[in-house]
This record gives sequence, structure tokens and C-alpha cells, in this order.
Amino acid sequence: MSEKELNALTPEQENNETAAAAPAEDTSAQAVGEAIAEINSDAQIDAEPAAAEAPAVKPIVTAKSKRQLKKEEKQRAKELKAVYHVSNWQIIKNYRHYSDSEKKHYKYIFRRRITDKVWPVFRFLILFGLAFVIMYPMLYMLSTAIRPQEEMSDPSVMWIPKQVIFSNFVDVWIAMDFPRVMLQTILINVLCSLIQVVTCGVTGYGFARFKFKGKGLMFMIVILQIIVPVQVILIPLYMQFRFFDVFGLITLINGEPLNLVSTPTALYLQAFFCNGIRAGVFILLFRQFFRGLPKELEDAAYLDGCGPFMTFIRVMVPNAKTSYLTVFIFSIVWYWNDSYVTGMFFNDPYTIAMEIDRLATTMMVYFTGEQNGMASDYLVWIEAGCLMSLLPILIMYIILQKQFVEGVERSGLVS
Repeated sequence: MSEKELNALTPEQENNETAAAAPAEDTSAQAVGEAIAEINSDAQIDAEPAAAEAPAVKPIVTAKSKRQLKKEEKQRAKELKAVYHVSNWQIIKNYRHYSDSEKKHYKYIFRRRITDKVWPVFRFLILFGLAFVIMYPMLYMLSTAIRPQEEMSDPSVMWIPKQVIFSNFVDVWIAMDFPRVMLQTILINVLCSLIQVVTCGVTGYGFARFKFKGKGLMFMIVILQIIVPVQVILIPLYMQFRFFDVFGLITLINGEPLNLVSTPTALYLQAFFCNGIRAGVFILLFRQFFRGLPKELEDAAYLDGCGPFMTFIRVMVPNAKTSYLTVFIFSIVWYWNDSYVTGMFFNDPYTIAMEIDRLATTMMVYFTGEQNGMASDYLVWIEAGCLMSLLPILIMYIILQKQFVEGVERSGLVS
């Protein structure tokens, strides 16, 4: 239809034309729908054989079937072992018929089998022996501390007392004046340990990182401090602190030397000058640890503008915190248990170790007012006092056990 004819059509004619064209469109849409339905039906027909060929779903494996499978696997492994396994008796019987390479091979197998059988027995005996050596005193101490004094002479009582009492601990607490002695011991132990940790750490770092004249000679003195017994230098140390004078200045000012005996200052000064209890071991431990740290840490700190002192404080000390904790625990334990060195500088019992050393006399004075008797008569109180003295150290070790073991491993003390 031309443009003129379209323009000449009236609105009614236009509607008629639209209505005439509509059935044609509906017919085409219907045809398309039928074609799509036919395609879908063909696809379903094609999919049915594929679904028929698909593998079947695996059955659910129950616990009983799993046990059966494991049993069958063990049976197959046992059969294979029976086929290829050579027993020790076969090795011994046929050893002379083997070649040199076969002899070497079967000798290794035989030795390995014997070792695997015998070593667990020896390991159990070693661990059992060590546990017995370590635990026997503790068990005996506990068994004795909670029994009455009369049962010490009773042959029918071995480990378990007939009557359990805790009054022995109360008697020791009162006789020793335990709170006062505990406070004095903590003041000496903690302060000496802190001072010793700081000074030995600085000394160990100097031996590990710096080069200076006389370094070998000074380190030899440190080693001698470890080797030489403390009894050799104890009398000169006592005389030094009994008549303490620094280049004659104190005598010039005061008229006579200072007497530092029976004062904690004598122990504090020894710790400050790296001459405390086991100070040589601590210096060696710090030296080994600082030598194991990478040198690049210090180089980076120097590039950032830090001097040797600030490098030690900001870089090396944070990396050595486990070693510091290890040395601190060692120092506290050794100061806590020491009665020989401390007793040289104190006339009266001042620490727990010194009180335990003369606890029998203390208990005799507490009960009878006299200082005569036998120590075995007061054994129950002596063992109770030993348990009370060990308790703070055990609690500290239980709390810091993980850090302590880590510090020992990283410090090089194990190797």
C-alpha cells in the first residue's frame, strides 16, 4: 500500500487493517510455541538413555561396613607381610648363605628389630629410676610432715601414717616466725636477682658484641669464677666487707672502715659487681644468647641513630626477654636455697635456708626452752619446714614453666 493510500484511510479502516493483521501474528507465535515444545520433548527423549547409562548411587557406608573394610585391609596387610617378611630365626639360620650385601642388609634389620624391642624397656627403667630419685625425697618429706612425732618410732608405719595431722606446720610457722623470715628472704632474693640479671646481661652483651683489649683475659676470669669453688674466695670476701673501705676514703671521712657484715648490702654489692651466686654462669648464658642474635638488628638500629646503649635497651633486651626470665628464675632458686654464702655474712638466721639449717635447734627452744636434744626427735617439724620453704619456689615454677623451658632452649644452655 502506497503512502497516498495510507493517508487516505479513515480511522475505521485503520482499525480494520490492524484487526486483519492480528491473527497472522497470533498464528506465528503459536507456531513458535509448538516448535519449542517439540524441541523440549526431543530433549527429554534424548536425556532418558543418558540417565539410564548414569552410574548408580553408592550405598551409604555404615560403621559396621567400615569396621569390615578395616578388618579386610589388615588381613591383606598380614598376608603380604607373611609373603615378604623374613623372621629373625630365618635370618640366623640362613645367614651363612647370604652374600655380603645381603648380610649387611639383614644384619641392619636384625639389629633394628632387637633395638625396637629392648630400648623401650631400658627407657622405662631409666625414667622410673629418675622419677624415683626425684620423687622419693618429696614423698618421704610429705609422709613425715603429716604424722605425729610418736609414729616416727613405730615400725608398723612406713609411708602412710595412722593419723594425719597438720599441727606440725602450725608449730613451725610460729617457731620460725615464718612471715618475717619470708619477707627478709624475698627482699634479699628478689633484689639480688634483679641486680644480678641487669649487670650480668650488660656484661654478657659486652663479651658477645664488642672487641676490646684484655677481653680474653677477662673472659677467662669469668670461666674461673665458674670453676673455682666459692669456699676459696669466701674468707677474703668476708674480710673485705667486714672492713669495707674504698681507696681509704671511708676511713678518711668516717675515721674507720664500714662494717657491712650482717647487712643485706654485702650481698647487694656482690650482685652489682657480677660476683653474686653463680654470676659466672649467668654471664656465659647471656653471652651465648647474644652471640646467636643476628648482627643486622644492631646495624639497623645504628642506621636509625641509636647508640650502643640505646641499641641494647630497645633492640637486644626485648629479644632476650626469655633469657632474662630464665636467669632470674635460676638466681632466685640459688639464692633461696643458699645457706653457706649467706650464713657467712649473717650472724643470726636471716633467710629461710638459714632457718631450715638450724630448725631442729629452733624447735627445741620453742618446745623446751633448751638447746639440747637430738635432731631425729624433731624430724616431723624439720620436714614440715622443708615443705613450707619449697612451696613458694614450686608455685613460681608452675606459673613460669613454659617461659622457663623456652628460655633454656633459646639461650644455648642446652647445647
